[in-house]
Amino acid sequence: MSRRRVVVLGATGSIGTQAIEVATAHPEAFEVVGLAAGRNVDTLAEQVEALGVRRVAVGDRDAAARLRAHAPHLEVIDGPEAAATLAASDADIVLNGITGAVGLAPTLAALEAGTPVALANKESLIVGGDLVVAAAERAGGRASHLLPVDSEHSALAQCLRSGRDSEVLRLVLTASGGPFRGRSRQQLSDVTAADALEHPTWSMGPVITVNSATLVNKGLELLEAHLLFDIDLDRLDVVVHPQSVVHSMVEFVDGSTIAQLSPPDMRLPIQLALAWPERLGHAFVRCDWTTASTLSFEPLDRATFPAVDLALEAGRRGGAHPAVYNAANEEAVSAFLAGRIAFLDITHVVAGTLEAFTATGPSAPRELDEVLAADRFAREHADALLHRSAAP
Repeated sequence: MSRRRVVVLGATGSIGTQAIEVATAHPEAFEVVGLAAGRNVDTLAEQVEALGVRRVAVGDRDAAARLRAHAPHLEVIDGPEAAATLAASDADIVLNGITGAVGLAPTLAALEAGTPVALANKESLIVGGDLVVAAAERAGGRASHLLPVDSEHSALAQCLRSGRDSEVLRLVLTASGGPFRGRSRQQLSDVTAADALEHPTWSMGPVITVNSATLVNKGLELLEAHLLFDIDLDRLDVVVHPQSVVHSMVEFVDGSTIAQLSPPDMRLPIQLALAWPERLGHAFVRCDWTTASTLSFEPLDRATFPAVDLALEAGRRGGAHPAVYNAANEEAVSAFLAGRIAFLDITHVVAGTLEAFTATGPSAPRELDEVLAADRFAREHADALLHRSAAP
């Protein structure tokens, strides 16, 4: 493959730093030409120096000013739209590693510029929904311009190569079960943020780690799979797999199931997304088949972890409901991490906000402003519910 110019959004976060590691391991395949971060300019400055990048985007203007003083040769874009401006610049692929709904504008900006997006920011697809899919189709097609970075969707994309679309029965996403696998709802009533951040197999940022503990992350991933692969929600399923070695599976109509296995390391799906559809001849990690190991699977405890069914219900209601699900969760997780609400309150807030939004009788959003209005509604309603939950 020819050398690809890469822009990394969320460069100082977990996905961004690993993407840079992947690019550095393959100088013949990738050149990082742009980096975006929120405010962590110390790490960003180190990345700029190591990579020789000349263009960066910084969301926080004060942080951008500090970076300009440190590196006057840099072109620094600043402000709330900085990442979107950088995403629309000249590149061969944009890796979106931003966390949360703020990743939507950069995803749309890259696609409108005709640039493929290696998508770790699942929220932008959930929130943008049909708008993002339509932008990808205009850019050249969702299969070539929305490249999954999540390990589950990367696995599905690989497994789907095994057959024609008409041969696919269902997609099965695996879930580690998070730090609270096997506990009852009663046992979850007094868990702390520190408990929720102790993920058994993955190292991720705090929001995604809490989402894994509630299984909101798995709900978002089901909605993402629906949009990425154009598969009905009723043909998507979840199975708990604590070892996180089988990343997802595709079941075909003849009873055959194809699974993708690899150690739990995000550098593999990142590398595959940046090089898609090719594979690069470098393995950061491999399965060790010379040692004894066990892979186990168990059904999802939907009563204890209702977030998955809430996501499916939001997807079936359609329109901006997935955006509302995501926004309400972001507000609730922020409150939980701040110690304002209990762990079980997170899904209560999401469920209450979805019901309130349904009662408004919303239509399907046709423009970004309508999506953002639904997002604002969800955050305001969730905030009101959070104040009630936090009241003594």
